[in-house]
Amino acid sequence: MKMSLLLAALLTAVLFSPGGHGKTVVGLFKSESARHQNGQFITKFMYQGGGGGLLVCRLDNPSLATEKESRLLLYHNLDSDLDNLSCTEKLAKAQLAISLSATEHNQTIPHQFSPTAWKVVYADRYTCQQSAVIPSHSDLTYTVSLFNADSAGNPLEHFSAEEAGLQTFYFLLLLAYFIACCIYVQPLYQALRKGGPMHTVLKVLTMALALQGCSALCNYIHLARYSRDGVGIPVMGSLAEFWDMVSQVSMLYMILSLCMGWTLSRNRKSQSRPLQWEQTPASTAVAVSGVVTQGLLLLWEQYSESESEHHSYHTQQSLPGLLLMALRVLLALLLASVLYQIVSTERSTLKRDFYLCFAKGCFLWFLCHPVLFLTSVVFNQHQREKVVTIGVILCQSISMVILYQLFLSRSLYWEVSALSSVSLPLTMSRSNQRGRY
Repeated sequence: MKMSLLLAALLTAVLFSPGGHGKTVVGLFKSESARHQNGQFITKFMYQGGGGGLLVCRLDNPSLATEKESRLLLYHNLDSDLDNLSCTEKLAKAQLAISLSATEHNQTIPHQFSPTAWKVVYADRYTCQQSAVIPSHSDLTYTVSLFNADSAGNPLEHFSAEEAGLQTFYFLLLLAYFIACCIYVQPLYQALRKGGPMHTVLKVLTMALALQGCSALCNYIHLARYSRDGVGIPVMGSLAEFWDMVSQVSMLYMILSLCMGWTLSRNRKSQSRPLQWEQTPASTAVAVSGVVTQGLLLLWEQYSESESEHHSYHTQQSLPGLLLMALRVLLALLLASVLYQIVSTERSTLKRDFYLCFAKGCFLWFLCHPVLFLTSVVFNQHQREKVVTIGVILCQSISMVILYQLFLSRSLYWEVSALSSVSLPLTMSRSNQRGRY
């Protein structure tokens, strides 16, 4: 029941969390907002180095824009502290200013030697005049499109520099999932039907991997549409994040349940049925506590205020994002402590190997995000998001494969579970070969 409520809360938060999506931005230029913020923030976009970038702004009422002296301001030095400047000084710091007086404005972005992020801000005659009365006429409806140059040098690419290549990655990932599914779905289904001491583990692993595949599919659908219109399907992007979160929550619950169950029930466990998922009140409490903590941090991260648009939770740099990575490090240390207690007293070499292989898969799953996040600082700004996002997805997929191989291994699984080879999942042997086992 608690898990269902947590997942429902996650889904609600992801689907209805505020924030802009895409690089075709539609909205209203509001004088009140511009005055309150010393310039209304519209969006930001990272243009590729070498030129060829373009900004297109379309208005539905250019005469009103002329009356209000409306303009778009572009800043490329995002590290400067503009908030400490006065309103007039902040507007004067803009590298580009576009006066809005026509139905459509096309602005070419100056040549840059490397990919550079630009921030787009709206201002008008009332922005810095705090005592002036803002007329009650309607706000300006706008459509702002931002483009990078494609391979032919034409400004047709909606993806900013830090997003370029992600669509291809998700396509290749889906292709790998499809090929693996064609090869292993039937023997895996047979293994799940047979049951066994690790039946629950295999079900959770299968569900986590399937959810990760659903996340990749939703991301690809969103990015494929995004490449055409710069908006994409925001709901699909949110669903991709949700499925990935559920996958991580499932894996966390499985890992904690296994570790704590093995440890807390070790003294009274039957030797004829070793290494099973032992559910005790204490182990369940630890697992649920870890899952709830991670779920609450994910909810907080979704609602955390961030000026950057939310493409992937893997690039978390907010306080809840940093706390999530700290939680993973703490859980990895807990896992290391638990496994050390088990391995140090285990006499069977095969069982020690089992636990050590299990530790490798779990450590990879827990630590890949913090390590990649720290490693990404050596890359350029436009490469960091791709390094973390692609790296985390690949590492977690490899971790799941390691655990699959461990629990479905014919020889080691037979030794640690005390099962006959007849009931082994995914066995490649035939009846005339079983004698040698």
